Amino acid sequence: MEQLDRLEAVAVPIATVNCDTDQILPAQFLQKLRSDDFGRYLFHEFRFGKDGSEVDDFILNRPPYRPGRILVANRNFGCGSSREHAVWALYDYGFRVVIAPSFGDIFLANSLKNGLLSIVLPQEVVSAEIARLEANPGATIFADLDEQKVRLSDGSIRAFEVDPFAKTCLTNGVDELGYTLERLADIDAFERRHVGHAA
Repeated sequence: MEQLDRLEAVAVPIATVNCDTDQILPAQFLQKLRSDDFGRYLFHEFRFGKDGSEVDDFILNRPPYRPGRILVANRNFGCGSSREHAVWALYDYGFRVVIAPSFGDIFLANSLKNGLLSIVLPQEVVSAEIARLEANPGATIFADLDEQKVRLSDGSIRAFEVDPFAKTCLTNGVDELGYTLERLADIDAFERRHVGHAA
């Protein structure tokens, strides 16, 4: 998992309300292994035609947005089924931050466990930012996880909340298992003390 502390990047607007996990990653790709590049399948039904060619007017196929690493989405992003693969697709494509007024609960949990920072901002703030990004392709957003603030494309600063444990994992570039493995010596010492005390 990539460490995430501060990131300034091109932001991609997705204005669709209730963009669900099947739209993010269609079901036909769920049988693939995690080692596969799921970024190839992100928004597959929108990015590609039936012949496999790119759909020119889909936002990720437009040159100013191609290098995007921050996604600005509408409310209830990632709703629907609980597939973790949707987060994998966003991460493998290159996204590290998603900003929305609200997220599907399971998507939100999965994102923070897989290196994707999901930021909740008020609906009016996100709607205005989507409009600015659509009007100014290639505009950037700066996300500061340490300070828990984002600087939007108009220069305004917004604070956000993040779970402290998720923040630690994201900042250090480790998942929950990696965090535990880094503390094996402490766990072993605790167990020795506990067993000795019980005896």
